[in-house]
Amino acid sequence: MALAPHADPFTSDGAPDSSGRRVGVLLSHGFTGSPASMVPWGKYLAEQGYAVSVPLLPGHGTTWQEMNGTTFDEWYTALEREFETLKARTDVLVVGGLSMGACLAIWLAAHHPHDVAGVVVVNPVVASTNKQLLAVPVLKYVVKSMPAIGDDIKKPGVSEYAYTRTPLRALHSMVRGWKQVREDLPKVTAPLLVFRASGDHLVDPSSARIILGSVSSRDASERVLENSYHVATLDNDAPQIFEESAEFIKRVTAP
Repeated sequence: MALAPHADPFTSDGAPDSSGRRVGVLLSHGFTGSPASMVPWGKYLAEQGYAVSVPLLPGHGTTWQEMNGTTFDEWYTALEREFETLKARTDVLVVGGLSMGACLAIWLAAHHPHDVAGVVVVNPVVASTNKQLLAVPVLKYVVKSMPAIGDDIKKPGVSEYAYTRTPLRALHSMVRGWKQVREDLPKVTAPLLVFRASGDHLVDPSSARIILGSVSSRDASERVLENSYHVATLDNDAPQIFEESAEFIKRVTAP
């Protein structure tokens, strides 16, 4: 199926640093989104010399109907495959993501503690206090989709080009996946930087609290973004994310 506009993946070869090593950064988009939400961040890091990969997850960037036939495990497997590809052409690697993509990146760090030098995430989700989600396991058999959750962006005139509907089978798969990730959080030992938007309308603060309170990382911190909604990578605080993440990556990958 043809890709939607702005859904193309992004890659950059990067350049060796002063010690001759090549540093890689893998960034994942979120649920019902596409690389469009991550490419500006990826391009900024590429300009700093990093080898960057922003892949397209299965079922995304086409139609919500197609996404309804994919699962959380498939999205993770695809991201892990890209992780292995990037690892093969770099010397040290950092992972990151937005929302569900952040959840997947954290799970990668749990599964590959010796291969991940750092984790940087934006509005990560591993839980929710939204009681409406309790109906999804049954509702998915009644209707196939519900209104879209995309484009929670404060900055005017900006779009992440997410789906216009939320596929419920896929949503239920993600919610089930959160439990697996929460159980594995203590396995995360890499330095962790969490950006959380105070105006996020989709992900409540409980996820960040759970993550920061459960990982084994000795170096873990949170930055609160005061002028953005959920898709903060495209919002008013994007420059802060880009600049502080670059500083974090430089620090945690230093020889």
